[in-house]
Amino acid sequence: MITIAEAQLNEIREHGVRDYPYECCGLLLGRYRENGKVVTETYPISNAREESAKRNRFLITPEELLRGERYARERDLEVVGFYHSHPDSPAVPSNYDLEHAWPTYSYIIVSTSEGQATDLFSWEQQPDRSRFNREEVGIV
Repeated sequence: MITIAEAQLNEIREHGVRDYPYECCGLLLGRYRENGKVVTETYPISNAREESAKRNRFLITPEELLRGERYARERDLEVVGFYHSHPDSPAVPSNYDLEHAWPTYSYIIVSTSEGQATDLFSWEQQPDRSRFNREEVGIV
């Protein structure tokens, strides 16, 4: 389970709409708890993909990831997951998402179309990396 405030969910939706028709991406910052993850902050990141691939792929450079991890550490937080958008596509992980994900993290995906964000779901990768399972989202 992942617990997140409606304000952070809105930040993710707004980031997706703002970057449309390209994928947006960012970090989910918070803490690991016994009963799941608690997100207290989102950390938007610029999609570093080449222009032609930004529509259906995102890339976080190592430097951006390190900057986000430092930002989290300075606030006594951890990176507990990632978020990104699927422009004009369902909020369901793609095969590309599966191949590039890491177990234990949460992956929030928001479906976007021109001017709006629709479905938003969180996913966790199986420990054997074979598939994603939909993760329950608790809103605070």
